[in-house]
Amino acid sequence: MAIKAVAFDYGNVISLSPVPETTEKLAALTGLAVETIQDFDRKNRANLLDRGVCDAREYYYRLFSFAGVAPVEENMDAIIRTDIDAWKRVNNDTVDLMRLVKRLGCKTAILSNMPGEFLGWAREAVPVFREVDAGIFSCELGTVKPEEAIYRSLADALGCGYGEIVFFDDMEDNIAKAVALGIHGFVFRGPEAARGELRALDPGFASL
Repeated sequence: MAIKAVAFDYGNVISLSPVPETTEKLAALTGLAVETIQDFDRKNRANLLDRGVCDAREYYYRLFSFAGVAPVEENMDAIIRTDIDAWKRVNNDTVDLMRLVKRLGCKTAILSNMPGEFLGWAREAVPVFREVDAGIFSCELGTVKPEEAIYRSLADALGCGYGEIVFFDDMEDNIAKAVALGIHGFVFRGPEAARGELRALDPGFASL
């Protein structure tokens, strides 16, 4: 088999998407408009929370500052819990695929932009986090996808060349960077599509 390792993003790949009510609940707890929360997340989540520059509590203090209002102190624990809970739903079909890949003799990895609070929960509660050969998480490395350093860390941890790795991620920018480096990258469109892409890429995956 030419492919030695398959890496998976967490959000919207190993996990299911958050339910729409999550953002509405955050809006109710913070007293802020959904659009304000989403605008702040787009501009800051990767570089502050996922990169590990600040923890979740500090991140939400910065959200309130961004919105120009005082923090709702009595709701802060519930705000953080709601944020973490949004990503707890695991896609069992993706996990099954990861385990099948491993049984075929291929290494598996998780490569994810992820805040520290969530990573702490996942390592305890989600078995596949303990089953993979490498876990590369932005909050621990201070680098986020699609920066080159995080992909280099993945290859180093797996002991593989870029061309021996397949990577599934839901974000096109992250896959574009992986492909530019020589990784076999695919935008994740569900576990069944991923199986087909692996089978087409390497005959060693024919039994998937």
